Amino acid sequence: MAENPVIVLVRPQLGENIGQAARAMLNFGLVDLRLVAPRDGWPNPQAGPAASGADRVLERAAVFDSVAAAVADCHHVFATTVRKRGVTKPVLTPAAAARAIHAARGCTAILFGPERSGLETDDVALARTIITVPINPEFGSLNLAQAVILVAYEWSRGRALAQPPQSDLPLPAPQEELDGMIAQLDAMLVAAGFFHLPDRMPVTRRTLRTLLTKPGWSSQEVRTLRGVLSALAGKRPRA
Repeated sequence: MAENPVIVLVRPQLGENIGQAARAMLNFGLVDLRLVAPRDGWPNPQAGPAASGADRVLERAAVFDSVAAAVADCHHVFATTVRKRGVTKPVLTPAAAARAIHAARGCTAILFGPERSGLETDDVALARTIITVPINPEFGSLNLAQAVILVAYEWSRGRALAQPPQSDLPLPAPQEELDGMIAQLDAMLVAAGFFHLPDRMPVTRRTLRTLLTKPGWSSQEVRTLRGVLSALAGKRPRA
C-alpha cells in the first residue's frame, strides 16, 4: 500500500497560510508537513489559530534549509505549478497525480511554492512530475491553502475516509394522506377566492398538485403542513 504523501511548503511567507494549509491537509487525512525556509521562521504564532484545530499537523512539521534536503528521503517528487517554466517533465492533473501516487511504492512528496511567485525553476527541476490544476488561463492565481486542498482532495478520493453518518429517510406518505392535504388546501383556496378565473382552475389545480407531490412528503411532513393550514384557517390543529 502506498504511503501517505508528504506536503512540502517551499519558502512560505505567512504563518496564517501555513496554518490554513495544515487545516486543508488534515481535512483529507494528511499529517506530514515539511517547511522549507519559512520567511518568518518556525514556529509561527499566526499558524495555530489559522489551522482551526489541525494542531497535530503543525506540531509534527519539520523545517529544512533547502528543497533537496526536504525531499531527500522521498522516492517520488511532484511539483505544483501553473507554468512549466521551461522544464520538460510529465504534466498531470491533480486527479491523475492522485492515481499515480496511490499506485506508487515508497514516499511521495508534493511541492507547493511561496504565495507570491510559486515554485522557482530550480525547485521544479528537483521534481520528477508536474501537477497543474486546470484553471482559468486569464486568472490562474490560487492561494496556498486552495492549492493544497485541491491536491489533497483528489488524493483522498482513492482511500476510505469516514463519511458523515446517514439517517434513513422516512417512507413517503400514503397517497390517501397526500390527497387529504391537497383537498384541504384546495378548499381553503376556494374559500379565499384564489381561483378567480374559472377557466384556469383545472390548470392551476394541476400545477398545485404537481408542486405538492414533487418532494415525496413523509407522513410527519403532511401532518405538519395540515396543522399549518388548519391554523391559517382559524381551526385548532389536529393533535
